[in-house]
This record gives sequence, C-alpha cells and structure tokens, in this order.
Amino acid sequence: MWTILLGVIASAITGAGVSSEVEPQDRPANQFELPMQAVGGGPAPESVVMRPQSEFKFENIVHQAYDYSCGSAALTTVLRYHLGYPVTEQQSMEGMLKFGESDKIIARRGFSLLDMKRYVATLGSNSAGFKAELSDLAALKDPAIVPIDYAGFKHFVVFRGLRGGKVFLADPAAGHIVFSQEDFAQLWDRNTLFIIYPPASVSSLPRALALSDQEMGVIDIDRLRDPAVLDTMNHREALERAVQAGFGNFFFRRQ
Repeated sequence: MWTILLGVIASAITGAGVSSEVEPQDRPANQFELPMQAVGGGPAPESVVMRPQSEFKFENIVHQAYDYSCGSAALTTVLRYHLGYPVTEQQSMEGMLKFGESDKIIARRGFSLLDMKRYVATLGSNSAGFKAELSDLAALKDPAIVPIDYAGFKHFVVFRGLRGGKVFLADPAAGHIVFSQEDFAQLWDRNTLFIIYPPASVSSLPRALALSDQEMGVIDIDRLRDPAVLDTMNHREALERAVQAGFGNFFFRRQ
C-alpha cells in the first residue's frame, strides 16, 4: 500500500517538474529580461536592451583615428551628424590636405580652422569663425567647433549646447562630456568658435547633435558627491537626546 502511494506521489512530482519546464526562446542580440520583482516592480518581467558604455559614449561622434586628428574628427562629426554630409574622417583629412595649407598641416601635425573652412567650401557650405562669450554660446542654436587648451594640449571639440550652467561637448577623444560653464571658460582657447552653415539647397538636416530631454536630465555624480556627504554624527548629542526621551541613564567618562 505504502509502495503504491509513494509511487503516485513520485509520479505527481515528476509530472509537475516536466510541466513547469520552459523552452528557451530566441532573443535579439543584447536583449535580456529584467525580473521586476528583484528591482521593486511588478511580477511580470520587463525586456530591456543592454548596450556597452563605449557605444553610447561616442553616439553620433566620430572617434578620432589618430592622436593628432581631433580637428578632422570634430569636423566630420558636424558634417555627418548635423549637416548630413556622408563623409568619413579619412575623406575630411584628405580634403583639408588638398585644399588647406598642406605644408603647415604636415609641420604642425594637425589641422586649423582655416583648413576646415577651405575644405567645407568645396562641399557647398559656408563657414565662419567668431570671437564669442559664454552668453553667445547660450543663445547658439547650432553646434560649433571650438578649440580648448586642456592640460597643456590644444584640442578641438564640438560644442553642443549650454543649459543650466553646464556646457555639453562632443569630444572626438573622450566622447560625450559635460563641464560647468566656469570650468569650460578656463579651457576655451581664445574664445573662438567655428560654425558651418548648411547649403541653401538643403531643407532638412539630421541635427543629431542637438541636446535631448534625456540628456538634460542626466546629473553628473561627481558634481553631487561632495555636497551629498553628511557630517559625522555627534554621538554625544544622540545619547543626550535618548536620555531626555527617557530611555535610560548614560554616563560619559573621559579617557
């Protein structure tokens, strides 16, 4: 009798195990299910897409190919992602060598704003360099190439916008970065900026370098860490409050 009963129970357990098996399903690359119960959500899982930080760090930015090619990478970033020119960094380098001051480019191992201007003209766009102030940047509607002097090195980056006291940059070497406007003012080389205008025949632009609402909501943890550190608790005051609340008697002894 007990043998039969145990056999029935074993069969039920085995059957339950078989019926609870779930066949694996194919998923798109880099997509996973996030168990919402584990993060304080509902019982149903939520599909999420995970991307490497290096991928979105350089989203809509041409990563400079060489240590001296920040100028060509910054220029190509504006041409491709703001104006829609299907050019590569290599093509921009070749164009500036051809139409720019090639001897000076080779001697200084880098490109100037004049080299950019001459090459851009061959594509059908006008461009101009300006002296500006931070107030001018705040009113600027389009991205601009700006030179900065960082740690003793001359470097070109793309200015994307100034919002809430923060300067958003597309850096060909570091990706998307943010400075306070005070820090940027110290780095900005001679308050120079270079703007490329779309050709008159183009009615719509990609404008992929425009600041998004999602970016505007991002807070740099490094800017909050120091103000967020709490002072060390005064344990004596805490104990005195406990005494006053009637939790007992405490005696302090000098060591």
